[in-house]
Amino acid sequence: MDSIQSINPFSRRENPSPGCVTAYRVLTILSWVLSVITSIYYAHESPHDGKYARRSIWDQNRVYHSAFSMNSVITSLYFLVLFIVQLVYVGHLFSPDETKRNNAASVGSHFIANNLLHFAFVMLLVRSFFGWAELILIVNFFNLSACYFRHNTYSRFIHWPAVSAPLAWTFVAIYWNGAMMVHHPTSLVARIFGNIFIWSILAYGALCLFLYKDYTMGFSLSVLSASIGVGQFLTKAIALQWIFAFVIMACLFVASAVIAGMIWTGKEIKFRGSEPQADAERAPLLAE
Repeated sequence: MDSIQSINPFSRRENPSPGCVTAYRVLTILSWVLSVITSIYYAHESPHDGKYARRSIWDQNRVYHSAFSMNSVITSLYFLVLFIVQLVYVGHLFSPDETKRNNAASVGSHFIANNLLHFAFVMLLVRSFFGWAELILIVNFFNLSACYFRHNTYSRFIHWPAVSAPLAWTFVAIYWNGAMMVHHPTSLVARIFGNIFIWSILAYGALCLFLYKDYTMGFSLSVLSASIGVGQFLTKAIALQWIFAFVIMACLFVASAVIAGMIWTGKEIKFRGSEPQADAERAPLLAE
């Protein structure tokens, strides 16, 4: 059993070896650069290979308009901020503080896997392989969910860029890409299902807020909900989807702001099933 854990990159390691940390540093930087370059390039450029429809990310979003189509500006800003803050996470791997360095390394395997899976997703999406892209998103959702539930007590500068923000995007992208898979994404049936499933964003955000007091997840999902709302409104003003999206955005934003304010001011938050953190330095989203 110990030998299996020693070779499993996703096993829990509270004190990784120096060689392991070095490997995380190299692979994290390389995978992050791959993810960033691919995302930026294909945001507005189409691939030049393949026999199926080849379009940029936002051209796919426009051509295959659905109940989950997003606003390109808001989502692009989301990723721009995320990529920048991820550099802060990478910096933790080089921190002289052993605790910060080990905490960053603990989520390193999941973060590297997320970058590689995001790269694969983009490459498939722009070539119109929506079914395979959906499979990649589902695999990444389980990858990030495993990290989220196992490592949810680290500081926000590790938790948000490496775990909660990518997980929030992956959760929403499953619906976004899944809607593009449908042959008639603008049909009445597809719109009705969209009006129903969009509320799962609120349910998922509320689960993270009230079980884990994770305001970073709440804020992330509220931004992505705003992107859906603006995208829907600019395409079809007389519709329910953008109204639902803005209601979800407002609920998540207000709840996240309240929880964040109480944490920042040191007030205790008690929800059913939650327990006070014994060690403030390992509380999920407190300032370092």
